[in-house]
Amino acid sequence: MLSLDTIDLKILTLLQDDGRLSNQALADQVALSPSACLRRVRLLEESGAIAGYRAQLDAQALGLDVEAMVQVTMRQEVENWHDSFLAAVQRWPQVVGAWIVTGECNYVLRVRAKSLQDYSQFAIEHLHKERGVKEIRSNIVMQCIKHGETSVPLALLPRG
Repeated sequence: MLSLDTIDLKILTLLQDDGRLSNQALADQVALSPSACLRRVRLLEESGAIAGYRAQLDAQALGLDVEAMVQVTMRQEVENWHDSFLAAVQRWPQVVGAWIVTGECNYVLRVRAKSLQDYSQFAIEHLHKERGVKEIRSNIVMQCIKHGETSVPLALLPRG
């Protein structure tokens, strides 16, 4: 595991909040020279602690008003059900997140759609028709109360 000191954690916190922060502004906020700050950032990138930078888009502002958390249970007797389902998930642009989970279902999918009708069409034409799918349970998100799909809880990490 990577050993992070207080300055590393502050750099990660600031960049996680604003990935467009300039090196000068970042250096000022962590009380380092710009060159020392840049060296720290490069080491964090090379170590994999910083996996990349991207724009965070607002799905609703772009017209994708429906979000669903979908539990998928598979028929275990169907040959290659797991590999087949993993390949299908990669083909479906509506699936913006997917997890293999423990419990009553095999997978949890995060699905985006323009409308309930579009979501229903996706579920009927793709999810239900996929080989090996036994059951799906959809939970339509009514309101997001905490964003954090890309946030790492840095406060839980030990300081090195």
